Amino acid sequence: MNGLFVFFLLIYLMTLITNLLICFLVLTDYNLHNPMYFFLANLAFLDMSYSSVTAPRMFFDLVTKSRSISIPACISQVFFYLSFVWSELFLLSAMSYDRYIAICHPLHYKLIMSWRVCTRLASLSWVAGCTLGLVHTLFLLRLSFCRTSSIHNFFCDLPNLYQITCTDTFINMMVIFLEGASIGVAVFLLTFIPYVYIFSTILRIRSKTGKRKAFSTCSSHITVVFIFYGCLIFIYLVPTSRKNHNLNKLFTVITALINPLLNPLIYSLRNKDLMKALTRSYYHLRLIQASR
Repeated sequence: MNGLFVFFLLIYLMTLITNLLICFLVLTDYNLHNPMYFFLANLAFLDMSYSSVTAPRMFFDLVTKSRSISIPACISQVFFYLSFVWSELFLLSAMSYDRYIAICHPLHYKLIMSWRVCTRLASLSWVAGCTLGLVHTLFLLRLSFCRTSSIHNFFCDLPNLYQITCTDTFINMMVIFLEGASIGVAVFLLTFIPYVYIFSTILRIRSKTGKRKAFSTCSSHITVVFIFYGCLIFIYLVPTSRKNHNLNKLFTVITALINPLLNPLIYSLRNKDLMKALTRSYYHLRLIQASR
């Protein structure tokens, strides 16, 4: 168990360090002051946030071997987790729109993706995500939990709470259905439809160099989108059974810990601008130390 604790702790610390590094580079390097990296910094902050919702509790359970969480703490965890996940879904759709304008309308990119538009899209992502998380939390507060005062799991989700309530959850289930059928589908389409136009535009480029350059500007984002949506679809849409219960827990851990670490690695390793900014920051720090 100690080995598992050390393993996940290292992943969590690497997640914090890599995402903080991206935020630092975007804030301090003038060459990264453009819409794509502005959204990337927001994504990095969201990754740190929703990873920090579940990771500390998991570490506590691994050390104390309690494997349980109180109902109030569980509801709080649900609010923050859903808020950050929904915010990331909205932000990924905004990033898809940014890549669509950059590739399909490059001459009008600076005019369309102004700083006012970027800040509004990012702010809307955060506000919409927190609002949807608050909606579920308010409907959770109407439930009475009569079977137990705690849940035997490090990760709290809506199904965990519904299993131990003695109140009819029909309204709660309707909220989930309506939210998924309307907002969820809309965000999904807003994320993937721009790539239909992006790929059709890339295919019309005659030179191989132009195709490669255009595809490289969106390949990192589409990779992150597929990984994030793939994990969420398996967790929430695949029916839970005894056979895939442990696999469901594995995907929960991947979504909470591995994804936030993969995102900065995918963007940084495939992005020359970030690597150059990192090199410039390193030499700048060396010069500061040498001057002392």
